[in-house]
Amino acid sequence: MRKIWLAVLLVAVLGAGYYVYRLYEESQLDHNPALTHGNGRLEATEVSIATKLGGRIEEISVNEGDCVVKGQLLARTQTNILAAVLATSKAKLNQAKAAKLSKDATVNQKQSIFDGAEKTYKRQSELWKSKATSQQNFENAETEYNSAQAALLLAKADLAGAIANIEAAEAEIAVVQANIDDSNLVAPIDGRIQYRVAEPGEVLAPGGRVLNLVDLSDVYMNFFLPEQQAGQIKIGAEVRIVLDAMPDFPIPARVSFVSDVAQFTPKTVETKVERQKLMFRVKAKIDPALLKKYPDLIKTGVPGVAWIKVDPNAQWPKKLELKQL
Repeated sequence: MRKIWLAVLLVAVLGAGYYVYRLYEESQLDHNPALTHGNGRLEATEVSIATKLGGRIEEISVNEGDCVVKGQLLARTQTNILAAVLATSKAKLNQAKAAKLSKDATVNQKQSIFDGAEKTYKRQSELWKSKATSQQNFENAETEYNSAQAALLLAKADLAGAIANIEAAEAEIAVVQANIDDSNLVAPIDGRIQYRVAEPGEVLAPGGRVLNLVDLSDVYMNFFLPEQQAGQIKIGAEVRIVLDAMPDFPIPARVSFVSDVAQFTPKTVETKVERQKLMFRVKAKIDPALLKKYPDLIKTGVPGVAWIKVDPNAQWPKKLELKQL
């Protein structure tokens, strides 16, 4: 029994020693003049996967937490009505093509008649100049020529109309097909499904949200620093993010944004002390290459602390040195 108590006492002493050591480490960091820090939570860019057209959700092929790649099919809406419209549009196109063939034949016929009338008119015109033909023959040839020319122009106009009908039918098919394609909701980026906002069978209006996707290549932490400290931070400055869930594995990041406007202020700002209360938002972005290497470890919403080197030449303390996961 005495050995058990000694073991328990030893564990308690070691635990207390470790706790004291951690407090000492944190105290050293807090009083390091080369560093400053702010509290925040991991965030990521979110993309809403929504319907372009209203309709019933036919299928959702992913679940919350699934990692997806760009172009992957995520969900589908019903397309039976669109399929019927597409069939009708294709029938119109076939009719328009058949009409064009008929108009082509008519133009060829009218062209042949016009060519013959033109030759006769030119021949009668030369003969009329030399008084080798009668005025009646010349006038008849001229009338036939003008009539054939008018008929040819009318046939070509009808042909142009048939071509326009084909183009209109093709455009209609393209629109319907685009709507059918848009009924297949695909991932615009690599990421992770965060929420299923809708379920199969639900009828959504145009723009109705179906899924919420997190961009795993754009993960960052927003935090706030007092005016004096924020003024010393440079874009691109090194950052170490220490998450509460992984306190022994600092995550490398860099400052990508420093607000030029205070996010919140006291009611009055009249003294130097009060000016130090001005808080500015700072954004630290994690390297996308690192995120791609450890996609399963990315958990948005996890709280932590972002440590920044105010002095770029300073060395990171041992606690903030990078370690292999």
